[in-house]
Amino acid sequence: MAVAHFPEFRTGKVLATRFTGTLSERYGETLERIPVPSRLTDWLADNGLAVDSCDQAQLDRARELRESIQAAATALANQKPLPSSAVRVINECSTQGRASAVLTPEGGREWRLASASPEDALSVIAADAISLLAGEREGKISLCASPTCRAAFLDTSRGHTRRWCDMNTCGNREKKARFRAGKKSRTVEPP
Repeated sequence: MAVAHFPEFRTGKVLATRFTGTLSERYGETLERIPVPSRLTDWLADNGLAVDSCDQAQLDRARELRESIQAAATALANQKPLPSSAVRVINECSTQGRASAVLTPEGGREWRLASASPEDALSVIAADAISLLAGEREGKISLCASPTCRAAFLDTSRGHTRRWCDMNTCGNREKKARFRAGKKSRTVEPP
């Protein structure tokens, strides 16, 4: 039996934008990081929101939430009104699940889901998105400068001048492209 190979999950400090990062290169060669329900189960477990399993309808709902968060963050970054359909989906997901924040012995926060259902896990992601979109976090919502990416991220840099959602992916790719273009123009021989 062949083992399916899936792309790695992107990391980050903000749960909601890590979740929107499960779809990369939205304006290029799109990369879906949760193509099947079991992959959503894996992503949730990797992010402290372990569930028993997910079915196709739950994956579809998760993707709807992901795209709603991205749409709302994009509107906010562009100083436009939040799309009402995105707000509706985020609010529905937030109120349809049950989860509680608990304090760990180390002084951190973990989420305890009322059940091992994806709906409870999605409610945590939606609540995190609400916190982010409502401006309750230190920083500014920005969009990646890569024309093929445009992922939303929370810019906490001094002066809010960060350009890339992730320096290890989009930032490095852009710097390499500029370097190659500069090198190519320097190696052109004169006539």
